[in-house]
Amino acid sequence: MSGLCKIFVADDDVMYSEILGHYLSLNPDNEVHKFNSSKTCLQALPKIKPKIITLDYNMPESNGRELLKKIKEYDNTIQVIIISGQEDIKTALNLLKEGAYDYFVKDDDTKEKLWNVVNKIREFESLKRENDNLRTEVKSKYQIDKILKGNSPEISNIHQIIEKASKTNISVSVFGETGTGKELAAKAIHYNSLKANKPFIAVNIASLPNDLIESELFGYEKGAFTGAQNRRIGKMEEANGGTLFLDEIGEMDLSIQSKLLRALQEREISRLGSNQIIKLDFRLIVATHKNLQNEVKLGNFREDLYYRIFGFPIELPSLRSRGQDIILLANYFIKLFCTENKINVVELTKSAKEKLLKYPWPGNVRELKAVIELAVVMTNSNEISENEISFNPIDSKSNILLQEMTMEQYQKEIINSYLKKYNNNVVLVAQKLNMGKSTIYNMLQKKEI
Repeated sequence: MSGLCKIFVADDDVMYSEILGHYLSLNPDNEVHKFNSSKTCLQALPKIKPKIITLDYNMPESNGRELLKKIKEYDNTIQVIIISGQEDIKTALNLLKEGAYDYFVKDDDTKEKLWNVVNKIREFESLKRENDNLRTEVKSKYQIDKILKGNSPEISNIHQIIEKASKTNISVSVFGETGTGKELAAKAIHYNSLKANKPFIAVNIASLPNDLIESELFGYEKGAFTGAQNRRIGKMEEANGGTLFLDEIGEMDLSIQSKLLRALQEREISRLGSNQIIKLDFRLIVATHKNLQNEVKLGNFREDLYYRIFGFPIELPSLRSRGQDIILLANYFIKLFCTENKINVVELTKSAKEKLLKYPWPGNVRELKAVIELAVVMTNSNEISENEISFNPIDSKSNILLQEMTMEQYQKEIINSYLKKYNNNVVLVAQKLNMGKSTIYNMLQKKEI
């Protein structure tokens, strides 16, 4: 509890009231008000608005229980400490049940007890306020329109969809190309839902070796396998009460898929090396850049798991389809990078903007951020010209016509390019290339593409 803490000392014994009031006033952060009757204490509540009240149980006009009830009816957040002239365990327990913070008997140690209890309340309130402030900051940070920036119809539609998804605990599946912001969308859903104050646990399946995914998700007991020197709580258990986000779920091995399906169906798990059943209660959000329907057809993804996780589908738009959002995001990344590095903010020239708008952005928003940060570093003026905008495709095969390959190799490269462009939608790629979809499926099964 930062700042001045207003405390009422209510006791009909004037001398005792003065002693307690003086002792509490030794802390300059305490503002103490003394009352010798129930009536004057209650009358002062609206005007002074105390945070703590020390209350003599045998006050005139009304006893401690009646006064406690009236105080709590006025403001339930006021912490009331009951001080009694005699020890009565039954009375003490009843008062604690009715909302009293503490109860103790008047004796030689009363001043010290009161001092410690008041400090304990102040510390708790201070931590509570800090926690509330952090929650407010987090909620503000993850406002839907702030976390997924843009004014295009495509992104505005996503804002509305995410808002709908956040109002229930339905499972959510987020689809989209690499770099479109799938994890940001998952966080926007979580931090705008009723689970916002609970854990958000993210697991990137693609970043984990297959033999570690099971222990990462389910956890393990000490000695469960070679190297398991201590108990490890799994991510599914960590997410209890909150949200579990499984990124790139399309990369999960079939053997793990079956175990995940059972855990989701039964809503329970056991750590590796243990028979103890752990109940699960979390909201599931999954994401992938793959077309899971095609993965099911290819036998790479379980159909029953697909329907279990599908839930509320969200398809994130590619950056190239968002028009002027490219410039809006570019300006945002410029300001962010300049602020973080304490340098003057620069501006994009007209030609630089035109160059950004013409580029297809295969890496989407993630690629745009990298391009902009490099441009800010490269410019020698207060502007970024088109010459400072440098696209450096990671894929050296981006222009396959410059390479000497067989016709079969060219065909594979073209199909790969179209699969990437159309998010592995085999049917659509077959239509675009005017070829049989079975041909593409066969090439995928043989891992030729």
